[in-house]
Amino acid sequence: MNSSVNSSVDTGADAVRLRRVNRWLVEDIREDLGNLYEESCATGSGKAYRSPSRQDFLNHLAGDIRRPGFAMVIAETDSLMGCAFGFPLLSDGRWWLGFDGALPRSIERITKSSSVFAISDTLVRPYPQDQKLAHRLQERLLTDHQATLGATLVDQADRPTLDSLRSSGWLDVGEVRRPTSPTTFRALVLPLGERTAARLEDLVHEAWIRWPG
Repeated sequence: MNSSVNSSVDTGADAVRLRRVNRWLVEDIREDLGNLYEESCATGSGKAYRSPSRQDFLNHLAGDIRRPGFAMVIAETDSLMGCAFGFPLLSDGRWWLGFDGALPRSIERITKSSSVFAISDTLVRPYPQDQKLAHRLQERLLTDHQATLGATLVDQADRPTLDSLRSSGWLDVGEVRRPTSPTTFRALVLPLGERTAARLEDLVHEAWIRWPG
């Protein structure tokens, strides 16, 4: 993976550069990512939700790095401002294990076409336009991998993150319970392109009814 492809986001004060990084560079900046995680958690989820520890995050990252197709995009000025990382879903649909009820057919079809990319985490250092930057990081990660659908799991107790994703266009499609975890997750998807959005039209309507705002 090319680790030197850049683009810029105008934040009104500084141009934040977006850059793809390979797994070896991720290892090099591991501690910086840990610091970023702690800063993003400091104000991101409020007192009602206790985020996993720094070490839990780093362990999770280490596991994801070993997944086929792992990718990360970072945002930087003179320091690390944010990152988003994840991996492409296998067409067998095993990532959806534990989904409550029947997986919507539109999502099942897109998964089988190997064009869904799971975003494991998005971290942004708190600043005035952090939500905008988070969305740009996610879009860059998905478009770099020619995904037509993004997917992510969020602890249902993490209301601030869920509200932020929904306000950015992510659709809440159901509940997921992993056999090996006591956490109950909400599964969210982000369609890319008009064609994908059209295929998910009924899902969009259902999501709007469930979470009207």
